[in-house]
Parts: sequence; structure tokens; C-alpha cells
Amino acid sequence: MPKDAAPESMPVMLASTLFDVRGKIAVVTGGASGLGKMMASALVQNGVRVYIASRKMDELERAAQMMNKMAPSKSPFPAGTACIPIQADLASKAGCDALADEIKKHESEIDILVNNSGLTWGGQREDFPEAKGWDKVFHLNVKSQFYLTVALLPLLEKNKSNTKHATVVNIASVAAFMPNASGALSEPGNGTYSYQPSKAASVHLSRMMAIDLADKYVLVNAICPGVFPSRMTAWSLDANKEILEGVQPTGRLGTPEDIGGMLLFLASRAGSHVTGTAIPLDGGQVLQFNPKL
Repeated sequence: MPKDAAPESMPVMLASTLFDVRGKIAVVTGGASGLGKMMASALVQNGVRVYIASRKMDELERAAQMMNKMAPSKSPFPAGTACIPIQADLASKAGCDALADEIKKHESEIDILVNNSGLTWGGQREDFPEAKGWDKVFHLNVKSQFYLTVALLPLLEKNKSNTKHATVVNIASVAAFMPNASGALSEPGNGTYSYQPSKAASVHLSRMMAIDLADKYVLVNAICPGVFPSRMTAWSLDANKEILEGVQPTGRLGTPEDIGGMLLFLASRAGSHVTGTAIPLDGGQVLQFNPKL
């Protein structure tokens, strides 16, 4: 080594530093149940204040009460304020704007937005309804992700940099990559004809917004879960659990640790160079796609 060369050095890369999200502010839609509750719980347990939103206030209050008990003993937030419920209906632009306005009453900036609210609809191909089957699914699964992100952008972009980013995570699905409309996840004779296209749209929207918001240091990614226990998959797991577990290369369904850990990665310094991705979180199921499932 030349005498004037600087000694080799590396930054501190402890897991406690790389994955630290303590003190951040988050909004998780659909946060009272299913995947949203799993992700909100992971954030709260790691010192994040989380606003959870959905249509049913009673469910929100129960979930918030549970999560506030899970906050760390040395939480950066006063007791009982780690998880805050807000009632919202995100099926319209007005509903998204209303939620954003409510958040702005409490916070001047936020760090994490998880667009998780979504629904599906199953029906016969020849009688698939337009309003409930197509419009309602696309309004919530796609349109709300765009409008809520835009409405909260002034809070997301505030005080951010290329190593202290804001995180937007759109919850899509591996259904975005799997073109079968029917199978073990739908009732016999029915297909979820609008769900798969809506999730593919969510993936593409995430990529578009990643480019659009990069100069604001707002990183946008899609998480694409496979089969996780939730309200949406309850019927399928009751009727076809052995089939659904049998096609998992890992031999199991998704768990809260799986999706919670992925969110912590994207929201922390460890994920600050990741944007515009669509991450399958399915144990490899999409790699061995079976058109009968």
C-alpha cells in the first residue's frame, strides 16, 4: 500500500443500525386485520408510531389496543400512542383525501405509507358483475394506492434524503404474475377475474411512482404476498389447506414474521437503495406455477 493511501475502512453495519426504524411515523391502511395487522404490529414492536385505517372502527380500536400493549418499554412515544386508529373509506379519491387530512392534523411528516387495503370478488365468468366485480376492486386495489400516496406526499417528502428516505409499500400479490382466474383460492365454478388484473396494475403503478418520486427520496415498492392466513383467504384455507400448503416450496404458508420482516427492510437504512421492485413473498410458489391452483 502506498504511504499516502488511506487505511481501508468500512461503516458500522450492525443489524441494530441498518434495520433501525425507531421513532418513525407510519400509516397502514387495512391495518386492523390480516396482512395490515401483521405489518403494523411489526412496526409498533420496533418503536414506530402507526396510524391504522379501515372502515370498521370497532376492529381498529381492538387492534390498536392490542398493539399499544406490544410497544417497547422504552418507546419514543407516550404510552397508548404507538398505534392510533382512524376510520376511513378509501374506495374514492375523497376518502383518500379525508384520511390524509386527518393524518395532517396529528403529524407534520411521515416516513412510511403501506397501501394495504384491498378486496377481491369471485363470480361466474358469464355473470361477473361490473360495479362490484370490476369497479369496486379496481377502486380500492389500485386507485386508492395512487390517491392516498399523492395526498400524503407533502408529509412523505419532508426532511428526506438519499439515505433517509420515505417508504411507500403497495401490497399487490403474486396473483399479478399468475394468470389463472380460478382454482384452490376460489369457490368451484367461480373466478376472481378482476383481482389478478388489479394486482398487476398495482405492480406497474408502483414502478411508475418509483420513477416519478425518486427525486423526492420517496421510494416505492410492491410486496407481492403468496398465501397468508387472512380474512380474504379464510374460505380457501378451510376448504383446501392441504392443497395450498402442498404447493409451497418451503412447506408452509406465510407468517407475520415474513411480511413484517420485509417491511422493516424496506423502511430502514438497509432498504434505502431499493425502489421500483415487485417482491414475491411466497416461498417460491410463483416459480413452480400450477395453472390448476
